Amino acid sequence: MADKPADMTPGKGHTFSNHIFHHDAEMNLDRIYMDYNATTPLEPEVIEAISEALQEAWGNPSSNYLAGAKAKAIINESRENVARMIGGKAEDIIFTSGGTEANNLVLHTAMEHFRKSRSSAKGVEGSRNGYDGLPHIITSNVEHDSVKLVAEHLQSEAKADVTFVPVSKVTGRVEVEDVVAAVQSNTCLISIMLANNETGVIMPVQEICSRVKSLNKQRQHVRILLHTDAAQALGKIPVDVGELGVDYLTIVGHKFYAPRIGALYVDGPGTRTPLHPMLFGGGQERNFRPGTENTPMIAGLGKAAKLVASNLSAYESCMRSTKLYLENRLQVSLILFREIHFNSHYPGSDILPNTCNVSILGRTLQGWRVLSHCRKLLASVGAACHSDSGNRPSHILLSCGIPSEVAANALRLSVGRWTTEADVDAVVEDLRETVQLLEEMN
Repeated sequence: MADKPADMTPGKGHTFSNHIFHHDAEMNLDRIYMDYNATTPLEPEVIEAISEALQEAWGNPSSNYLAGAKAKAIINESRENVARMIGGKAEDIIFTSGGTEANNLVLHTAMEHFRKSRSSAKGVEGSRNGYDGLPHIITSNVEHDSVKLVAEHLQSEAKADVTFVPVSKVTGRVEVEDVVAAVQSNTCLISIMLANNETGVIMPVQEICSRVKSLNKQRQHVRILLHTDAAQALGKIPVDVGELGVDYLTIVGHKFYAPRIGALYVDGPGTRTPLHPMLFGGGQERNFRPGTENTPMIAGLGKAAKLVASNLSAYESCMRSTKLYLENRLQVSLILFREIHFNSHYPGSDILPNTCNVSILGRTLQGWRVLSHCRKLLASVGAACHSDSGNRPSHILLSCGIPSEVAANALRLSVGRWTTEADVDAVVEDLRETVQLLEEMN
């Protein structure tokens, strides 16, 4: 029987404070959380699964005694649940510490894939075409740092050539033709995120994979591997690896109410699709990612994945309704605010159902300043991993063609499964009061 969520009619869901964080002192201040793209709290069922594993499955999963066998069974069940969430097979799931490790593992594999392909081509007359020179990687200019910085490092160390395909300033997404045009004879990997964490724009990964697979059939040299970081998409929109056509897909637990652990989907690891380990150890995860398994966190990931598989339609519908209500309330309040600009509105592009990136225009209304004076709203100006970048405008928004003075005022408001219309009303009023305060101060 499917796990049933609570009543998710917009306006009837649990508030952030009483649903999850009733024990948190900060929540007693009636703070309202709208930073779900940064991280999500744990669902109660997930906490229960973790707690049970801590108590009953503390044994080493590689052992034969009861606690170890229990741990192994939990890991196997979780692998099945994670695979079911993305339409894959259990044997294609490799557990990792998180999305950063999974993304690094893919880029590491691409480098080894190129090296081994070049090595096997030695001595075959005419077969070196495409292998002379450095491996070539294609990605976008709006990727998460765990892809972007790895690619930049490889490029700076002269270990790889990298093409950062710019997103369209009209659609906010990477265009298929631009990716295909960037392909070279030595291209070994294309890595494009499934959905952007700041704008919410969903990328045309399926179309890119379809075009590149056609190219691969014509190539006589290195195969182009296909990867997508699905961190922001999972738990919000349907994700099916078969439909997407990817070789690799990154899974990040703390974006869909699971603990901070991750997984990597690989289409036939070591057989249909290469996977080269970065770590060496005791043989766990079929030697692809050794290290004694973190059973409790894997149990939590599996339970969260099961909830997504069972309830995604309800989750998506609720978040979309709440986000539309939020955007409408912001628009209706234009006369109370200054002029506002929605940075997440792109004609013809699909957007995540929970993401609203908005700028309140005004000389003193920079995003960081507004948030620092809000009494209730907990949100961010962009990606959490850039929170130490000072008060500079988001490079993601600038890359999408948002003017600097607008990007500087951006607020990323990302709602969750349980965000209510009452929460939205309170946030809009909080923003109105904050804007009025800042304008009076200046």
